[in-house]
Amino acid sequence: MSSVEVTVYYLEMLTASFRKLPEVPYELNVLFAKHPTVSYYRYLYDAVGRDYNWVNRKKLSDSELAAIIQHPQNEVHVLFADGSPAGFAELDRRQQDEIELVQFGLLPEFVGQGLGKWFLQWTVNRVWEYQPKRFWLHTCTLDHPAALGNYKKAGFVEYKQESIRQQVGI
Repeated sequence: MSSVEVTVYYLEMLTASFRKLPEVPYELNVLFAKHPTVSYYRYLYDAVGRDYNWVNRKKLSDSELAAIIQHPQNEVHVLFADGSPAGFAELDRRQQDEIELVQFGLLPEFVGQGLGKWFLQWTVNRVWEYQPKRFWLHTCTLDHPAALGNYKKAGFVEYKQESIRQQVGI
């Protein structure tokens, strides 16, 4: 295990950005996992985040993770492409008037086919149904190279940037 210098980008959206979903070469469905099991969540988290050094949730015990993902103000939405899990989005609604996009991504087999743009717009549309004052997220230089640009194209605006040391190889 080692650590690397990472740039973290904080982005927000302060006004609704409802848009039509783009065309994709799959039949897509998004299911709300109302009470996701820890093992299912860990599968999604690892499958999506393995290549991008997602480690924070791996450090949590099963009971700590369950308390977060099964909280009534936390939402896990799973994208299915032709019946197979293709990605997930996790929304934290615990802060009044704001929603954080905590996790977002696709399984490697579905990257580069337009599903990320579709799913991000679906997620944006879903969030604004709650009428928050703020929708925000953070991403970093360990994420997919297209992530920051896709978030900006979806209407997010960068409001802060910082450099941190990040553990890699967990």
